[in-house]
Amino acid sequence: MATIDIRLKKVNKVYREGDVVSGVVVVQSRGELQHQGITLAVDGVVNLQLSAKSVGVFEAFYNSLKPIQLINYHLDVAKPGKLPSGKTEIPFEVPLRAKAGKTLYETYHGVFVNIQYCVKVDMKRSLLNKDLQKQTEFIVEYKEQEEKSKPKLVNFTITPETLTNIKEKQNVPRFKVKGKLSSSNLQITKPLTGELQVDQCDAQIKSIEIQLVRVETCGCAEGYAKDATEIQNIQIADGDVCRGQNIPIFMIFPRLFTCPTLSTSNFKIEFEINIVLVFHDDHLVTENFPIKLTRF
Repeated sequence: MATIDIRLKKVNKVYREGDVVSGVVVVQSRGELQHQGITLAVDGVVNLQLSAKSVGVFEAFYNSLKPIQLINYHLDVAKPGKLPSGKTEIPFEVPLRAKAGKTLYETYHGVFVNIQYCVKVDMKRSLLNKDLQKQTEFIVEYKEQEEKSKPKLVNFTITPETLTNIKEKQNVPRFKVKGKLSSSNLQITKPLTGELQVDQCDAQIKSIEIQLVRVETCGCAEGYAKDATEIQNIQIADGDVCRGQNIPIFMIFPRLFTCPTLSTSNFKIEFEINIVLVFHDDHLVTENFPIKLTRF
């Protein structure tokens, strides 16, 4: 009986370009363990995929959605031989540098775009014994930049006339919601804040919600497929709220499911905020605000 594991030196597993990814490969066995060599790989890959509605539209494009390799590093941590009974720790160090012509983007877990970095270890064994494998993900973040993003206050007023996603505006109850968002340029490590108030509404309100939406675009010469999906939804008011009462807005950006806004020749990752007003009959109206996320 034998097991293999990877333990990174950094407990939070957060690294920046130029750092050294270091740790130990831990092998535990009952009795002496013979092997055909232990190898370690560090991979960083952008995986792209199309939504079901886009597959038939872009057949040629569908075939060109190959993973984009950002880092690919291999080394031998142990030559073929024997390991003693019990626990053996084999140290390793790998410099975190992008392949030539590539950029290390931030870690991001999306629906149609995935940016992931992993350390994988593989122990080859004889034909009669199963190879041992293990992988662990680590997080890549951008280095601190001298130029910081400047806040851009967003004041808004939402009425039936301002809505762009509703055709029959005459069927919408008369209402007026006004407020502000702290900024449309936001640091990913700080919350989105703001406030809103309902000045007037002819219908009963059931709920007011704030949605965080990711807009992922995959594309090449054959065309572009753009899909918006909800990341999180926070209810900020329940029931028919008092008119003229300030309601605070507060949203923390979830780690891994968000990253700094990114635009490349093959894909884009953008974010939006929706303010959603749900009426008592479950009809709703939505106002959309594009935002830009930065690390600093």
